[in-house]
Parts: sequence; structure tokens; C-alpha cells
Amino acid sequence: MSPILPTPISKYFEAKNLHAIDAMLATFSDQASVRDEGREMAGRPAIRNWIEETTRKYRVTVTPIGLDQSDAKTIVTATVSGTFPGSPIQLRYHFIIVGEQITHLAIG
Repeated sequence: MSPILPTPISKYFEAKNLHAIDAMLATFSDQASVRDEGREMAGRPAIRNWIEETTRKYRVTVTPIGLDQSDAKTIVTATVSGTFPGSPIQLRYHFIIVGEQITHLAIG
């Protein structure tokens, strides 16, 4: 059974699985940041570039399998499949949400 996710996270994963770049970007605040693969992206233009690059490169689909809360973070464990070596793998997505938008995402 899939965990019940906060709305911004649910919308992010739905858009990610459809490879819908604009819909993914819409879940982030204007000043959001993302940390992935040792890189930090800040602001919507940088996040858009990251979304476009990773979508094109990996064609990822994500299946959330666990949900934890730690302080202000929502941590989603997910099975991630795509066009990368070792697929599928489990990753943890660390979200900070303010209102109805993602303000920070760290993947690892």
C-alpha cells in the first residue's frame, strides 16, 4: 500500500512519473533549492534545468513505499526505476514544504 503523501509531494511524484517538466516545476517555490548527485540547484531556473536534464538522461519513474517525518522534513522512501545502471534502486527524498510548495528537496 502506498503511503498518503502531502499534496505538493504527491503532485511532484505524479508529474515526475509523467515526465511533465512544467508540472514538476510548479510544485517548487520561487526560492526553492534541490540537492542531487552532489550538486545544489537554487531558484526555479536552476531547478528547471535540473529537471530537464535528469528527465532526459534517466527517464525516471518513482513509486513511494515509505513516509517519515523528522523535524520540518518529510522523508519519502521510493523505488526509482529508469535508464541508469543498477535500476531499480531505493532512494530517500527529503522534502521541506512551506504552505503548498516545496522549498527544499535533497535526494539520496
